[in-house]
Amino acid sequence: MKRNLYLLPLILLMIFNKTEESNAEEMTYAEKLGWKKGSRVLIFHIDDVGLCHGANKATIEALTKGIATSCSIMMPCAWVDEFVKEWKKNSHWDVGLHLTLTSEWQNYRWGPVSGFQQVPGLVDKSGYMWGNVVDVITSAKPEEVDREIRAQLALAEKMGLIPTHLDSHMGTLFAHPDFIEKYINLGIERKIPVLFPGGHMQYLSSELPLPKEMVKKYAEKIWEGGLPLVDDVITFTYDWKTEDKFELMRKTLIEMQPGITEVILHCAIPTEEFPHFTQSAATRKGDYLIAINSEFKQFLNDNNFILTNWRELMERRKRVEGNH
Repeated sequence: MKRNLYLLPLILLMIFNKTEESNAEEMTYAEKLGWKKGSRVLIFHIDDVGLCHGANKATIEALTKGIATSCSIMMPCAWVDEFVKEWKKNSHWDVGLHLTLTSEWQNYRWGPVSGFQQVPGLVDKSGYMWGNVVDVITSAKPEEVDREIRAQLALAEKMGLIPTHLDSHMGTLFAHPDFIEKYINLGIERKIPVLFPGGHMQYLSSELPLPKEMVKKYAEKIWEGGLPLVDDVITFTYDWKTEDKFELMRKTLIEMQPGITEVILHCAIPTEEFPHFTQSAATRKGDYLIAINSEFKQFLNDNNFILTNWRELMERRKRVEGNH
């Protein structure tokens, strides 16, 4: 399944025109957060931490030896505890929550943290989370979504994890306006940054054709709530079904506009159980290999890309707030 198809429900729901081209003179969020005009700022972010041992192992290596600057954990998954123990030894890591409302794999499923009886609209007849975004939209009530994402945050905090940001597994929280509101409201209430593309959306606009006015509305709410935003998100690396992503990534980034762009990776070192629950081994290994590639790191340095993470974005946002 292509990653961008996860966002299809939102497209069908909204039935809006493609986002208009942004004004070339409009300030990027990089500029608003204090970087110089023209700066190309990158967050190399790893999704799906806690999914399995292979994902954890690759993420740890990418954070310690590679170019990864951020990651987020799937709290309902079985291998969360392993990674949290490593985070406690490396609390400088930028770790958020990959808020999870779906369980899409064969032979490896998970249920809601809040319990299936508390959120009946979020589970199938087996008590596991739905396997696709459409079923979540048609079955779950907004208050159930809110209850579950709050439960995932509460569990992380109980384990001692202080998340630097929130984002959404399979884009499910972007698939309905009421879900988006719950997501944004939680971030503002708890002062935790939420992944949201409020800028030029150079790449994401082709996958997520939200109207400019809607993007602006949510972006203003998040910014006025004291949280930072990014200009764009690159999600399509998951669609590169290869272990060699160097040239694909190089070409993509050379064409990147100024601003803050999050590049989403799904790093894993495939282990023997992978073929039994997923066909994504090649693309996940490819993300891992590019994340630890010394030549790719040199490419980033040679082309003056600036690497950052969500902790720094929030620190910069607080400084902006303090100057007003």
